[in-house]
Amino acid sequence: MDRLLLLLVVAALAAAVAHLLQRRRPDAPVRTGWTVPEQIDRDDFARPEAPWLVAVFTSESCDACAAVAATAAPLASDAVEVQVVEYGEHRDVHDRYGIDAVPLVVIADAVGVVRADHVGPVSATHLWGSLAQVREPGSNPDGCGVV
Repeated sequence: MDRLLLLLVVAALAAAVAHLLQRRRPDAPVRTGWTVPEQIDRDDFARPEAPWLVAVFTSESCDACAAVAATAAPLASDAVEVQVVEYGEHRDVHDRYGIDAVPLVVIADAVGVVRADHVGPVSATHLWGSLAQVREPGSNPDGCGVV
């Protein structure tokens, strides 16, 4: 009789533990990166008729953003529109594309497909190399380290 009572107590405890474990909420998903849009509407940016857009998403509170914007500025030409999209002035654009990290540079083609991106500080070499590569694939030497 004692063994039967002990068996019932152990079974009840096991059932209670199993029930508690099933009710436990799963861990939150681990963030593996930042949101970078794959497609943009060129009408949301200046000169939508330009074949290429370099959009620099920034925020006034970002220490690295001004340097990235200054690094991107010389890329501007008749074929390339460079636009700084500051959060305070263009919050709607940041929200529309789910921008959650700045500085973010996206290079988009004439129809708005994002062909290259850089999250965080980026060198002029990498920006120039990325733009050259998307405009003329294969133009960067192997091992250059750009998209």
